[in-house]
Amino acid sequence: MRIYLTGFMGCGKTYWGKIWAEKNNFLFYDIDELIEEAEGTTIETIFDKKGESYFRKMESALLRTTLDLDNCIISCGGGTPCYDDNMDWMNNHGITIYLESSVKELLNNMLGEPHKRPLIKNIDQSELLNFIEKKLNERILFYKKASITETVNSLNKNSLDKLINHHQTFQ
Repeated sequence: MRIYLTGFMGCGKTYWGKIWAEKNNFLFYDIDELIEEAEGTTIETIFDKKGESYFRKMESALLRTTLDLDNCIISCGGGTPCYDDNMDWMNNHGITIYLESSVKELLNNMLGEPHKRPLIKNIDQSELLNFIEKKLNERILFYKKASITETVNSLNKNSLDKLINHHQTFQ
C-alpha cells in the first residue's frame, strides 16, 4: 500500500504522515527531503539557483520512483499534485489523501516557518493571507481529485485506519 498525502503547504502532511507511519509500521517519505538528498542542498537553494521549473521536474521524477515502495506514506509538496499529471499518477498508483485546511489555519502554521517555504520567503506577512487564498484557489481542483478528503482539525493518530477502511468499503 502506498499512501500519498496532499494539501497546501502548512496543512500538516509531514506531521500526520510521520504519526500515521509510526502507528502503522509504515515507512515515511517526504518528497521535499528526497529532493534535498538527491541535490545535496535545500529546496530554497534549488529554487534560488535553478528555478521552480527545475524543481518541479525533479519533484515529478522523484515522485515516480515511489512506485518501487510499498507499505509507506509519502508526504508530497503543496504543488506536487498540480504539475505533470502528478495527481492522476498518484491516484493510479496509490491512495491519495487531501488534508484540507482553512486559510486561517494555513496562515497560522506558515507564519512560524517561512524559511522552509521558498514560495513565501519574499512575501510580506501582511500579503501572506492573499497569497494563500490565491494559490489555494489555483490548486484546489487538483487537491479535490484525491481519493479521500479529510479536514485536518478532525484528524488524530487513528484517523488513517478509518479513512482507508472507509475508502476501501466504497470502492
